[in-house]
Amino acid sequence: MMAATSACKEGTKIAMDNGKYVRYTPEQVEALERLYHECPKPSSMRRQQLIRECPILSNIEPKQIKVWFQNRRCREKQRKEASRLQAVNRKLTAMNKLLMEENDRLQKQVSHLVYENSYFRQQTQNTTLATTDTSCDSAVTSGQHHLTPQHPPKDASPAGLLSIAEETLTEFLSKATGTAVEWVQMPGMKPGPDSIGIVAISHGCTGVAARVCGLVGLDPTRVAEILKDRPSWYRDCRAVDVINMLSTANGGTIELLYMQLYAPTTLAPARDFWLLRYTSVMEDGSLVVCERSLNNTQNGPSMPPAVNFVRAELLPSGYLIRPCEGGGSIIHIVDHMDLEPWSVPEVLRPLYESSTLLAQKTTMAISQEISQPNVTGWGRRPAALRALSHKLSKGFNEAVNGFTDEGWSMLESDGIDDVTLLVNSSPGKMMDINFSYSNGFPSMGNAVLCAKASMLLQNVPPAILLRFLREHRSEWADSGIDAYSAAAVKAGPCSLPVPRGGSFGGQVILPLAHTIEHEEFMEVVKLENVGHYQDMIMPSDIFLLQLCTGVDENAVSTCAELIFAPIDGSFSEDAPIIPCGFRIIPLDSGMDASSPNRTLDLASTLEVGAAGNRATGDKSSRGSTKSVMTIAFQFVYEMQLQENVAIMARQYVRSIIASVQRVALALSPSFFGSHAGLGSPPGTHEAQTLARWICQSYSCYMGDELLKHEGSESILKVLWHHTDAVLCCSLKALPVFTFANQAGLDMLETTLVSLQDISLEKIFDENGRKTLFAEFPQVMQQGFMCLQGGICLSSMGRPVSYERAVAWKVVNDEENAHCICFTFINWSFV
Repeated sequence: MMAATSACKEGTKIAMDNGKYVRYTPEQVEALERLYHECPKPSSMRRQQLIRECPILSNIEPKQIKVWFQNRRCREKQRKEASRLQAVNRKLTAMNKLLMEENDRLQKQVSHLVYENSYFRQQTQNTTLATTDTSCDSAVTSGQHHLTPQHPPKDASPAGLLSIAEETLTEFLSKATGTAVEWVQMPGMKPGPDSIGIVAISHGCTGVAARVCGLVGLDPTRVAEILKDRPSWYRDCRAVDVINMLSTANGGTIELLYMQLYAPTTLAPARDFWLLRYTSVMEDGSLVVCERSLNNTQNGPSMPPAVNFVRAELLPSGYLIRPCEGGGSIIHIVDHMDLEPWSVPEVLRPLYESSTLLAQKTTMAISQEISQPNVTGWGRRPAALRALSHKLSKGFNEAVNGFTDEGWSMLESDGIDDVTLLVNSSPGKMMDINFSYSNGFPSMGNAVLCAKASMLLQNVPPAILLRFLREHRSEWADSGIDAYSAAAVKAGPCSLPVPRGGSFGGQVILPLAHTIEHEEFMEVVKLENVGHYQDMIMPSDIFLLQLCTGVDENAVSTCAELIFAPIDGSFSEDAPIIPCGFRIIPLDSGMDASSPNRTLDLASTLEVGAAGNRATGDKSSRGSTKSVMTIAFQFVYEMQLQENVAIMARQYVRSIIASVQRVALALSPSFFGSHAGLGSPPGTHEAQTLARWICQSYSCYMGDELLKHEGSESILKVLWHHTDAVLCCSLKALPVFTFANQAGLDMLETTLVSLQDISLEKIFDENGRKTLFAEFPQVMQQGFMCLQGGICLSSMGRPVSYERAVAWKVVNDEENAHCICFTFINWSFV
């Protein structure tokens, strides 16, 4: 122990068996350090190989080298822990300072409210006198109410702009550190060493407002540079143009900005802002960047309205950046907007009237972006991946919005307005998707068609639905359309360096990178054996670059996105990208805390199809959740084929809508088993009947009870929660599964929607299939069979061991064979 401790401290000593210390030479340490950076934990074989390859280490025993690596890992762990604790200490110190300032602000707010309360009480006592005296001289006003306009007219001269800027600065500081806005802590956001800071939202003010106070590891100047470059960190920002800029006598700058924000869905117009931004340094060394909208009340310079945009208002907002002792900065971020909710359908107004949503979407995003620049955002990854993620997101936003200044024009409707078609054949658009191939193949087209639609979803969490769409592409995608889209970029073998990934029913997902902070990740999806589209010769595999956001239902997220684009085998940073995908935005502020396994109704529910056959469940303890899904798919085509491509695109998007509706219906929470007082669980009559047939048939053939059924709980509910996997398959030549309880779905790693795509033979290995086919006839003859313990496979290819399995024939009330049921006892993943 003493030897290991000493080596851990000094790094150049080694403990011998006799307790003496032997020092390594600098050359030996250099060789060992070089190997450590290549492989921190080398195997015994690798250590022996090192001794052979480095003659300088020949006098050292392998055991001694093993001890050196153990001590080196120990020092590295201690160093990281010390660094982490120092960072936590700095953050706690800064957080303590922020909390003290917040406490002072609240004390001032309390004093102000006490004063106002006393004033209004006095006014109430003098009500009679105030109402009888109508002379102007007797009018009483407090210091908080003005008879003159709050923003007196100013001019567009430098002096006038400076006056507006100074007023903006004062109002912003009163929100950031004062009592101008009544701030309340955002639900679920408590300050601490692992939080981004103190997050607050407004209560009872005009528009929506949010504030974050936190510590960032950058100096104030660098923070200001990042914050000013809004398109680089805010993906909903289409552009920020600096129209004019002038310097002030105090060393500050005034900028006139025109900013455009994308609309998140096809159901709402985009927003734009005409802004003044003022950057200045305060006497204490703090850097301030504040902004506000310019409007007619200030008589400043004006900006005419733009087509496709609704002019929104940014009330005094900005960033107060103060240098922090020991490095870094303490930052106060305030966003205060009036997003003109009158301009959107009523169902979407929560998106434009929620301060919580503003905090999640912008204020917190800013803080996360700059809090740890080497770790957050896209983490320690190549900058190219970050650029690709922005490229995918921007391309999808452009498709959803379809701005005319980008060359998009709308096609005539076919009489049903559920799907909107836009076309773009502008030279700029086609240059962006520069199709040129080294193998001489011609371009697939000279125009782009976009088919987009939005739909309202109820009672299905966005994260769960999006996760299903990601993992079960075959449920909604058409492989022929995938082949057509891939032909536009000549998709071939992917040259991206990616690790091995998991298989999801005909697709292999290869992770590229992810970030916990933003709950998003990028991946390459390999679609296997896609085949041909019409008479085009296609490779057997297709690759998609895919961006996923908001797939964790327990994380704070404003939306869930699945955006993808086919990529060429010679993929490069400037390669053509034609994004398609889904965006699901929750419209309710309530958090969904129920189980992620929403496939509680039986497979027969999907077969029945009618919504009226589904029990809605008891919603007394939880309100229904609403969300809006936006779908956008782009297709490259030749101009002479526009009519045919338009028909194909409409049909395809409509088929996707139908598939999504079917999946959403199946994933909708039915509160199955969530209320102990329920007399019977929700579910269809067919489901209840099937559960009864399964148990009766097992008892008939096996002479024992399948379930320990006691009390008033229904058979269906007990079967669903049975610990052993129970699965039913059809009586076809190639049996496929039609029902599984929760344990069965967990074992197969699937959902009831995709269960019917899994055949019985697919879950067994070769030996298991031989045994199954040899003994399966017994089930039809004697009604049951028993299988010894073995290995089967989940739908994702993971091996599952089971102690034993039993199969029996399920008969209906007329004693006719209905299906075959299996139960896998004591199963577990290997």
